[in-house]
Amino acid sequence: MKSVVFAYHNMGVAGLAALLRNGFNVRTIFSHEDDPGEKCWFASVADWAKRRDIPVLCPEDVNKPEWIGHIAALAPDTIFSFYYRKMLCQEILDVPTAGAYNLHGSLLPAYRGRVPVNWVLVNGEKQTGITLHNMVAKPDAGDMVGQKAVDIAFEDTAVILYDKLCRASATLLDEVLPLIRTGRVPRIVQDAERASYFGGRKPEDGRINWSWTAMRIYNLIRAVTDPYPGAFSFLPDGTKVFVWWGVPEEVSGAAEAGTVIVDSGKESVYVETGAGRIRLLDIEINGNRIQNGAIWQYFRQYRNLPVLR
Repeated sequence: MKSVVFAYHNMGVAGLAALLRNGFNVRTIFSHEDDPGEKCWFASVADWAKRRDIPVLCPEDVNKPEWIGHIAALAPDTIFSFYYRKMLCQEILDVPTAGAYNLHGSLLPAYRGRVPVNWVLVNGEKQTGITLHNMVAKPDAGDMVGQKAVDIAFEDTAVILYDKLCRASATLLDEVLPLIRTGRVPRIVQDAERASYFGGRKPEDGRINWSWTAMRIYNLIRAVTDPYPGAFSFLPDGTKVFVWWGVPEEVSGAAEAGTVIVDSGKESVYVETGAGRIRLLDIEINGNRIQNGAIWQYFRQYRNLPVLR
């Protein structure tokens, strides 16, 4: 079965590997040029394809007429999108004779839209998953082919959860790709009343509001920690402080939310929140990473405990 694939990131590599494993003939891959301003911690689809002599194209706008014509000339039976970062126009979706499918990192219809792996952590979800669905004009709204659930552990960060989803996607694709090849594709209509949609996140969305509960702040920290832009706050003098890791505790004091608490007996540092406190374990100040006991050494120099904003 001939396929044209739109792919990027680790999920793109996982999806492509599943196609080859299941006997699909990948004619051409459309991907993206790496953004020099982005930390590219993930696998390169282009490198993966070049090692297998599969053509890779990275147009700025794949929906232009010349690219639509190019895709039509390839006469694919199927089109797949594995974490490609742009919507495909209807003219492209109409090209394949056996369907156009997208792999989405949530249990649709929940968490349609951008960066669901980050959003489910921000919102403290206990479970998410992966969904393969038919592509339609509205994002992530097409009939579903199959899903695979993934439990979210308390200590999961976005990159850990993303790896779990990649493994789940391989299992899901091995189950449903043979059905697509033989024309026995399930079509499960999404319940629009259960749908939720989330947009993209920007680095400034990582700012901590210390009046939130400790658990809510912890969920933000783990959702945007390395290799993502990070959760942050500011010292009274305006110095930016990244909180790369910290854990919540239910203990609360009488101090104002955001107040730094130095516990010399435990050589630990905490920040008061609206309910509970966060123990700081990995922070960055002025480009310097400070961890564990060194955080206590840093803050014990203050005569008056600072309040983070």
